[in-house]
Amino acid sequence: MQTVMFLNGPNANLYGLDPSGTYGSDSFPAIEAACNACAEELGFKLDFRQSNHEGVLIDWVQEARQSCAGLLINAAGLTYTSIALLDALLAFDGPILECHMSNIWKREPFRHHSYMSKAATGVIAGLGLQGYLLGLTAMRDLIAKPAT
Repeated sequence: MQTVMFLNGPNANLYGLDPSGTYGSDSFPAIEAACNACAEELGFKLDFRQSNHEGVLIDWVQEARQSCAGLLINAAGLTYTSIALLDALLAFDGPILECHMSNIWKREPFRHHSYMSKAATGVIAGLGLQGYLLGLTAMRDLIAKPAT
């Protein structure tokens, strides 16, 4: 059974607690449970993680190079700032999907540029939990039929 890693960046653990509703009403534990159930149905093992620390996320991307067929990432606030995380992603050989709970292009102008997109096979944004689940389904298909 192939393993896919799904990384979540700073403050993602607070999803569902934001009174503005920018990231939806689903709590982070509920999002993780839904993603694990979806991955199981799709036939792969999901390694779902969250950190508020850039270096930890970089370490996990490097770890994924050795053990994962694909990588999904919501770098959260690091999306717009972290060249170091981008460099780690560029060294990953499998498919990478960038997923955002909110539509970053409808938000503040500084959020309109993602460093992560340079490494990503594709981007899903603005669909909340549904976007994460769509990302998992797309990852299954990308793994099954690698790009040539």
